[in-house]
Amino acid sequence: MAAREVEHRPIGVFDSGVGGLSVLQALQAELPHERFVYVGDQGHAPYGERDDAHVLARSRAITDYLLLHHSIKALVVACNTATAAAIWHLRAAYPTLPMVGVEPALKPAATQTRTGVVAVMATRGTLQSDKFKGLLSGLAGTTQFRLQACDGLADAIERNDVERIQALCVTYTQALGPFGTADGQADVLVLGCTHYPWIDPLLESLVGAAIPRIDAGAPVAKQTRRVLQDHGLSASTDTHASPLFTPLASKSVGVHDASPATMTTCASTLFCSTGDPSALQNAVKRWLHCNVEVTPISV
Repeated sequence: MAAREVEHRPIGVFDSGVGGLSVLQALQAELPHERFVYVGDQGHAPYGERDDAHVLARSRAITDYLLLHHSIKALVVACNTATAAAIWHLRAAYPTLPMVGVEPALKPAATQTRTGVVAVMATRGTLQSDKFKGLLSGLAGTTQFRLQACDGLADAIERNDVERIQALCVTYTQALGPFGTADGQADVLVLGCTHYPWIDPLLESLVGAAIPRIDAGAPVAKQTRRVLQDHGLSASTDTHASPLFTPLASKSVGVHDASPATMTTCASTLFCSTGDPSALQNAVKRWLHCNVEVTPISV
């Protein structure tokens, strides 16, 4: 296959549902000349409250689909739980496919904290994974990490259930507190699930604007750029597609909306869902400010 043909192939991105759109947004901003295929596995969600065998099976099935039907040149696992449970297996099964995973930003948080206490919100599956435990043990003795399994939160965000989102966030941030800059207080909050950046305004109101909330979107996008460059797979600058999205003026309570300056282009992205296409379509419209058609798939 000619080098130019390879570099123009899309990058596959998948998550259990709509949370990975936060990673896609960062990828689109970092790599405006690339094409993407995003799969929301909503028909088999949530991952964060399922066992590793389920998550691994779904990750394998989606990777097979992306390779067979879209000839992807690289894969971004835009889900903390799937990264923790499956990425080692995926790399072994597809050794020639460059991959980038997501992990909670513990290391950046450890460098930012001044009190030595970092709060972490994540799914139960992520917190119980060997990958997370290894990441945590590598930072032992340097920082105190307060961990909170946020059962039900990703699902509430999937459903845009504002009342439930607010109630769960109040419960979980109170359990992680106190937040602040005094001794014994957490002064950094790690968002250890790709769903959580979409409720950042609500979390800011609960923990305080002075408490940085750190997610993995931008680091993953930068790492994807490096991986593409290392493998000679970066798209040429003439592949950039014209914007086709429709900006929205309204905002939903407790849900992040990008400013016009940071709105992303969805023209070069194909969106697919194993569940109800309208759920992903509404999420793209609400958060990425794009009107798109979502392709239903059976995987």
